[in-house]
Amino acid sequence: MAAPDPDHLFSWHAQVLPEYSGGNELRLLRGGDELFPAQIEAIAAARHEVWIATYIFHHDKAGAETVAALRAASARGVRVRVVVDGFGSKASLPWLREALAGSGVALAVFRPIDRWWRWLHPGQLRRLHQKLCVVDGECAFVGGINIIDDRMDLNHGQTEQPRLDYAVVLRGPAVQPVAQAARAVWTRAWLGRDFGEELQALVRSPEPLRRLRRLARRLRMPRGRRRVEADVQALEPVCAAFVLRDNLRQRRTIERAYIDAIRAARERVDLISPYFYPGQAFRRALRDAARRGVQVRLLLQGKLDYRIAGLAAQALYAELLGHGVQIYEYTPAFLHAKVAVVDERWATVGSSNIDPLSLLLNLEANVMVRDAGFARAVAAEFESAAAVSRRVDLRQWGGSSLRGVLVRALVAWGAYVYLRVAGATGRY
Repeated sequence: MAAPDPDHLFSWHAQVLPEYSGGNELRLLRGGDELFPAQIEAIAAARHEVWIATYIFHHDKAGAETVAALRAASARGVRVRVVVDGFGSKASLPWLREALAGSGVALAVFRPIDRWWRWLHPGQLRRLHQKLCVVDGECAFVGGINIIDDRMDLNHGQTEQPRLDYAVVLRGPAVQPVAQAARAVWTRAWLGRDFGEELQALVRSPEPLRRLRRLARRLRMPRGRRRVEADVQALEPVCAAFVLRDNLRQRRTIERAYIDAIRAARERVDLISPYFYPGQAFRRALRDAARRGVQVRLLLQGKLDYRIAGLAAQALYAELLGHGVQIYEYTPAFLHAKVAVVDERWATVGSSNIDPLSLLLNLEANVMVRDAGFARAVAAEFESAAAVSRRVDLRQWGGSSLRGVLVRALVAWGAYVYLRVAGATGRY
């Protein structure tokens, strides 16, 4: 009897698809050097509201300038809401609270870990990893860039070269789901802080059902829908979708979108990810693409920030190289970008790495774009980065050696244990 297809083991066809819309404007931004000035300029022009969700909000120049813009917006009557991750921003939270004190800016912390017993709460390993900023529901910034200077690494201090990272600035219909996601994650974090007060307000309200409906709407994340390919192709210009990964109905949405694009590739697949340890279906899609003549290139870390992350990726080198996948290691600086381009027709920029944390645990957000011009811009960035990177040679990574087998087994076991402790289920 044939073994079941692993794709169907996680209900592949039951997954939500990206909801594409036409009439969008997008611009690719490289690093904080391009993102922060554009984002601060948008906040300075805000008339009604500003929402920010980020993993790291650091106490450096980038953070201070962003805080100043947020305080100024709040002072002129703009509603400003900020949510940060309790782990990613743990070291800078005292500074951030003091910097925003008395300003009217409402700061929420997603799953705080300010007490030891917080670690015992279910789901603490699932973090807010999104990087979102929405201004007046008209302009959105989405990507992989935290609010921290490009030349500052939390583990290694100041660096000479800026880390490689990207974001997009977006206008058009695709902004609406970004705004909905930012509001929802802020509300969830804020409600967790003041849950008792919210319940009292609900009970005392003269119209508790209406208040409950309003609260439910604020908590709801945007969802994609099923759309036939012909409809997507008709959306011009620019055809884009905001895609979430959450722990409810959109657990595999980003992973599926990647795999669908790779399966449809005819000429090239270029992917950049600092943390790379994909599951079986993802690896099979890459191998199959290379086998049918598609040029498949991966750009991974050459300068490691976490050694265990590099070890995990290297455990897959022999398998992928042996099937014709090309691997490059970026060495000029730390790599933090999470982007991909397929055939210069599909591209994505966002916060999701290609590893178990991003694909199965964290809250993530990507923008996916079907536009030749935008895809060419991403492809050009890949070429520039690959030109200064080191290509990995298959001869260095013999897949049959005892050491290679042991390393792969150790990494696979560690990933399995981590996912089970975090509460993730299903085959990976």
